[in-house]
Amino acid sequence: MPRTKSSHGEFPDSDPEDLSEELTEEVCVESELQDGQMMEVEVGRHTVLLARTDGKYSAIGNQCTHYGAPLSKGVLTGQRVRCPWHGSCFNVQTGDLEEFPGIDCLPCHKVNIRNSKVYVSVNKKSLRQQKRIKSMGTAEPGVTHTVLLLGGGAASLICAEILRQENFGGRIIMVTRDDLLPYDKTRLSKVMNVESETILLRRAEFFQQYDIEVWLKKEALSMDTDMKTVTFNDGSVQSYDHLLISTGCRAKGLDVPGIKLDNVKMLETPEDARQIHAACQGSNIVLVGTSFVGMEVASYMIGKASSITVIGSSELPYQNTLGREIGRVTMMMLSEKGVKFYMNDSVTEVKGVNGKVKEVVLKSGTVIPADVLIVGVGSIPNSEFLQGTKIQMNAKNFVIVDKCMRTNVPDVFSGGDVVTFPLAMANNQLVTIGHWQMAQAHGRTVALNILNKQSELNSVPYYWTVLLGKTIRYTGYGEGYTDIVIKGSFEQRKFLALYIKNDEVIAAAGLNYDPVVSAVAERLTARKVITKKEAQSDDQSWQQLS
Repeated sequence: MPRTKSSHGEFPDSDPEDLSEELTEEVCVESELQDGQMMEVEVGRHTVLLARTDGKYSAIGNQCTHYGAPLSKGVLTGQRVRCPWHGSCFNVQTGDLEEFPGIDCLPCHKVNIRNSKVYVSVNKKSLRQQKRIKSMGTAEPGVTHTVLLLGGGAASLICAEILRQENFGGRIIMVTRDDLLPYDKTRLSKVMNVESETILLRRAEFFQQYDIEVWLKKEALSMDTDMKTVTFNDGSVQSYDHLLISTGCRAKGLDVPGIKLDNVKMLETPEDARQIHAACQGSNIVLVGTSFVGMEVASYMIGKASSITVIGSSELPYQNTLGREIGRVTMMMLSEKGVKFYMNDSVTEVKGVNGKVKEVVLKSGTVIPADVLIVGVGSIPNSEFLQGTKIQMNAKNFVIVDKCMRTNVPDVFSGGDVVTFPLAMANNQLVTIGHWQMAQAHGRTVALNILNKQSELNSVPYYWTVLLGKTIRYTGYGEGYTDIVIKGSFEQRKFLALYIKNDEVIAAAGLNYDPVVSAVAERLTARKVITKKEAQSDDQSWQQLS
């Protein structure tokens, strides 16, 4: 087992007992909570989440450390609160993060009971710091055990952080072909004129403080699992004791004449996003693909581009993921804003003038004027460097792992978009899910197993997409659903879709229906069945776990 050491970082865990008189502010809470209830409490100009669980009051920060959602509007299950927006979970007694996509913990505050009244005491310094980095160790001199992380995305970052949180004292090396430190890739299709600095998940100082080496603009070319070495594109060779392969996927291109013309774009990096933003101003743009990214880009370009045309190979957007009903309403939402759709069609040729895109020719014979063509037709795993190794991959070249994220080769793990993994909530069916939160969960599972702390992946998928400033949230795994129960109204843009298979809810999607998607996520996480009958009923008591 790798050696560990104990050390505290510059941002220590908050201690609710560590309160000096002159730095505290105290409020009396008039309302009494029952077990399993929570409420928002105002302290000065800030809010605190007060909860009662197992007869005990506790108080933590109320703003989710992911994007700042009010946790008081979320779902409380036992000692855990789940964010209503994107599904992050926190322990209400410690403030510790228990589920992603958030990466930071919450500050903890002191609660006193005096004369049957509840008083919340808040350290003014902790109010200003609405995020808390969990206590982390650093490298220990003389410990040569090396963990090599291939890829600079969510899985690698979380793996590195969990290793240091668990006081792993060896060497951690993260290698990425990007020229940026790990960043929030989910933002690229939502805010395309983004400055790279604003989406970094951690600053350079963080990696320096916790002895996490990050090698930028470097890519693995081959590896030798017998010698435990990886060779990179600059000729360097690095040995490892444990390896994580989390190299992700890249955008799939179109194989048609004219695809090499200028202004044919694919969205993979912040620089790509900025270039697309600039090129599309006042232009005729054509998007190929009705995936989440394609639809988000189309939505973002409304009011910026002169015209927007979307080409899809299916009858409706999201047909194989969110289903026909939601596909129809999202298509209607964008159509009402002037976006044109050509569905059940495909591109056969891109025509240009002076080396630049001028027209897009479809299989149906339709010719669409275009100044910019954006291609979003799927992705390919970055696993070529594994060819010829002992590591098993499936027919589509995704790396196969078990419930502990282990490959078939000892000491080699894999995670993120490049893997196919057993999903616990789907009876351990092997799946490929390119969601940010799942990649983070992979990273945590890998780190714990590297340290011989047996851990199996149990997270339930949770993701979101933004159209016209409205967020559709999704949880579960709906592949193969045979029925769908709709609550609310598509016309009023307020709905919940519950996906049914074998008379059970296997997934949910919602728009303006918070926090029900998070409630479903909690049920799925606890393996508590929601029957089709319950889903159809007007009685919503199934949202409670108790």
